[in-house]
Amino acid sequence: MKQVAVFASLADKLQETFKKLRGKGKLTEADVTAAMREIRLALLEADVNFKVVKDFINRVKERAVGQEVMASITPGQQVVKIVHEELTALMGGSESKINWAGQPPTVIMLVGLQGAGKTTTAAKLARLVQNQGRRPLLVAADVYRPAAIKQLQVLGEQLKVPVFSMGEGINPVDIARASVEHARKYGNNPVILDTAGRLHINETMMAELAAIKEAVNPQEILLVVDAMTGQDAVQVASNFHQQLGLTGVILTKLDGDTRGGAALSVRAVTGCPIKFIGMGEKTEALETFHPDRLASRILGMGDVLSLIEKAQANLDVEKAKELQRKIRQQEFTLEDFLEQMKQMKKMGPLEDILGMLPGAGKMKQLKGIQIDPKELVHTEAIIQSMTPEERRNPAIINGSRKKRIAAGSGTRVQDVNRLLRQFEEAKKLMHFLGEGGNKIKKKGRLPFPF
Repeated sequence: MKQVAVFASLADKLQETFKKLRGKGKLTEADVTAAMREIRLALLEADVNFKVVKDFINRVKERAVGQEVMASITPGQQVVKIVHEELTALMGGSESKINWAGQPPTVIMLVGLQGAGKTTTAAKLARLVQNQGRRPLLVAADVYRPAAIKQLQVLGEQLKVPVFSMGEGINPVDIARASVEHARKYGNNPVILDTAGRLHINETMMAELAAIKEAVNPQEILLVVDAMTGQDAVQVASNFHQQLGLTGVILTKLDGDTRGGAALSVRAVTGCPIKFIGMGEKTEALETFHPDRLASRILGMGDVLSLIEKAQANLDVEKAKELQRKIRQQEFTLEDFLEQMKQMKKMGPLEDILGMLPGAGKMKQLKGIQIDPKELVHTEAIIQSMTPEERRNPAIINGSRKKRIAAGSGTRVQDVNRLLRQFEEAKKLMHFLGEGGNKIKKKGRLPFPF
């Protein structure tokens, strides 16, 4: 989950503001006003809607200058707590789940402009519900965009999810109606409709979508919108909601170079909850949106729950237990290091994982630790070129041994040196997470060796 990277600038500015507040033993109204000014500026720079920012600041300030904060022993922390609560409420309060039909199949209609990523999002959503034990049906209802049907069929084949198609030139309303009958007959649930988009909102587009809605009465009408379009995304959501009555929003491309304002504005402006967020091109890159967790990460509080879920979904628990034992008994070797790199790679970039740990992103001993997927092949080759004794005890690797290892792995001595440094940094990381992460382990029982 790369939400921290998305909001990096906003997070840094807010955390710096709160650092100043925490340093004061007692807060005055002037202190709160100055802090609110900085928060307001940070939100506007993050492309959050002006009216949303104004209302947000008013609510926070009204609570922050109350008796609850001013009389508190830790007023700075109280203000952070208020901002966290208001930020969470701004984005919807809690996770918004799919409205499942009492009588299957559940029909999920994806709508949006061309280029927002509806087709890939349809496949991602199918994978998500498939992992929950359901049998989705993808429906190719975009008969206008060249290769749209083929694209969905290719994605469906990759996921082993059936794709319902009647070809080009068929009325999308008829396709939608027939797909629901097909799902009833073959036990598919949900039905995910990939509808056509346009370069901009027009009457023809809306009339067709309204006709599909009337024909199949979907439980969900989800707008797929590109987060990188900023305030335009909020405007598009408002227009679609007025004409179709959206049940939710899926924000795509949140892994791109965006300031994240749409995520903080769309719920407040439209009243529609953000249900999912797209974090990349891969079919697994669609995640349930948790307002409280994102608020925590923006404010530097970490996101332990998401970290636990990610670990449980990707890591081998038995291997993790064995590695945990080795770390406790100081038996962590280069072979273990390689295995750990492979396991961590499944969870995504290390900087994102560290971002989920409360305060870890600011720890000096964690700076500069990276796992580049492209380097994994070189790392494996270097370790395989070592003797068993060298893997167990890297301290014996002197200059001549490094030359031999580099020659045997087709790499340079500098690469061997870099690997040995990374290994030492990894041991420090294990020590930090083992010693300093006890509270996390007790709370969530992470299924990997930290």
